[in-house]
Amino acid sequence: MTIQKPDKTHGWRGSADLWIDAAYEVLIDGGVEAVKVMPLAKALGLSRTSFYWHFTDREALLAAIIDRWEAKNTGNLVARCTAPAGSICAAIFNLFDCWIDEDLFDSRLDLAIRNWALTDAGLRARVNAADATRLAAMRDMFDRHGQDGRLAMIRAHTMIFTQVGYYTMQLGESITERLDRMPLYVEAFTGQAPSKAEIAEFYARHGHDA
Repeated sequence: MTIQKPDKTHGWRGSADLWIDAAYEVLIDGGVEAVKVMPLAKALGLSRTSFYWHFTDREALLAAIIDRWEAKNTGNLVARCTAPAGSICAAIFNLFDCWIDEDLFDSRLDLAIRNWALTDAGLRARVNAADATRLAAMRDMFDRHGQDGRLAMIRAHTMIFTQVGYYTMQLGESITERLDRMPLYVEAFTGQAPSKAEIAEFYARHGHDA
């Protein structure tokens, strides 16, 4: 883990985002128990007092990380599920943008949050709520494209279970390998083969040559 010390002037207290970014790196690498104020302050080259300028306590910092996770991962996933699409295959490709673009969906943070939730009942409830929101967005996506209600839910469950299992197993698959296989995943999840045009559009926005 490397936390970049910021450039600063005398008396500078940093920013809330700076502390959250540093805590994020520690959470990803060492779990929630490793997120402590003094080590973060030392890594950033700031004082403990600077931390309390932005947060009331460690719990407030942890809450900010959770809020970032919900806004980014769940928020972007729902947005991709509701993006305009001419077919169910195109809609699934929209969702698959999340599995390729870390700016849309941070799989490392999602895994860290899930691991943390194993020992935190309150966070477990928020993870369950986030999963319910994600599943509903996927189900509604299938519904909009004429899928039967029960089948839509099963397919939504299959997609989310597959993705969580994928990053939990940390397979180390390259982006190129993932992109090459995604048209077949679309077919597996929808029962329909995507068109050449839909595949080409998906590949183009990720800079991938078929």
